[in-house]
Order: sequence, then C-alpha cells, then structure tokens
Amino acid sequence: MKIGLYFGTFNPIHIGHLIIANHMVEHSDLDEVWMVVTPHNPFKKKNSLLDNNHRFELVYRATENYPKIKPSNIEFKLPQPNYTVYTLAQITEAYPNKEFCLIMGEDNLKSLHKWKNYETILEHHHIYVYPRISEGKTETQFDKHPKIHKIAAPIVQISSTMIRNAIKDKKNVAPLLTQEVWEYIDEMNFYKK
Repeated sequence: MKIGLYFGTFNPIHIGHLIIANHMVEHSDLDEVWMVVTPHNPFKKKNSLLDNNHRFELVYRATENYPKIKPSNIEFKLPQPNYTVYTLAQITEAYPNKEFCLIMGEDNLKSLHKWKNYETILEHHHIYVYPRISEGKTETQFDKHPKIHKIAAPIVQISSTMIRNAIKDKKNVAPLLTQEVWEYIDEMNFYKK
C-alpha cells in the first residue's frame, strides 16, 4: 500500500487542504493520504497555534467522511524540534509493509535542498508535488528527478492564517471549513481573541 504523507500544522485544517489531499489520492497512484499534524514548526510563531490535540481533533473531524484520507499524530511522540527525515524513519519502521511518500507544495520543493538529510529522503521516498503560486525557482537538480512527481492539482489560495484573522474579525468563514470543523471551532471559541 502506498501512503502519501501530507504534513502541516493544520491550524485550522480547511477545504483547501482537503481538496489537495483528495486530489492526490484520486489522481495519482497513492492508496491513502495521511494528514500528519505537526506539533510545532520552528518557523511559525507558537502563540496562535492551537494545542496539538485540538488540531488533531479538527483533522479527525475533517477527514471522517473520506475513507482514503486519515489523520496522523505520529509526530506528537517524537522529540522536538523534529525533522521530516526522522518522522519518515519512524513511520517506515512502525509500518514496514507500507510505502511512504511525501506530499508537498511547489514552494517547499524550492527549499528542499536546505532540508536536513534531503538526499536520504529522496533515496528512500517519492515526493508528490502540487502547484503553488510562489516566488523563486526550483533547484534544477529536482526538475527531472525520477522520484519527484508533479501532480496537476488545483491551485488553492486559502490559508489558515487568513481564516484565523477572519474569525478574530468576526467574519463568516464557514464556507472555507467542513461543517464539523467549523462547529468545533465555534463551540470551543477558537481564534476569537
């Protein structure tokens, strides 16, 4: 079984994330997509980040109706800050009969050469890339790399930051979230301050 790992803080998960995950599982050779909730990205300010378990609950609720898309909290048990190469090693060891691939936006592919042990990642895993509108160029070494697959997914211009700011400003963001996610955010009063 081939699993695509889609990493993110998912703060909160929105329909853009689901559109990409669903497109990847329906229009590539991936059997499932696991939404890996990352505990804390060192490049993001932590003050606006919901607790790990609340973000996992949001992902769980968002993916409940999609049998091929699953929530994953594997990184919660790993030492922080964590690197993708370590997560891949752990998850491969935990599920030896599954093949794991990375899902990333084109913007992340542009900085892949700066990732810790990126050569090891490419040696052992395929990478599925979805388009993003972003600045800069992809390293030429990745242009025709046999393990990098560009998937013509829809370009989604929705961000979790935009949603958090809109909630704080008392705007209606319900169309950008699944009903289950919106109800949980509203019930818990998340992002309102």
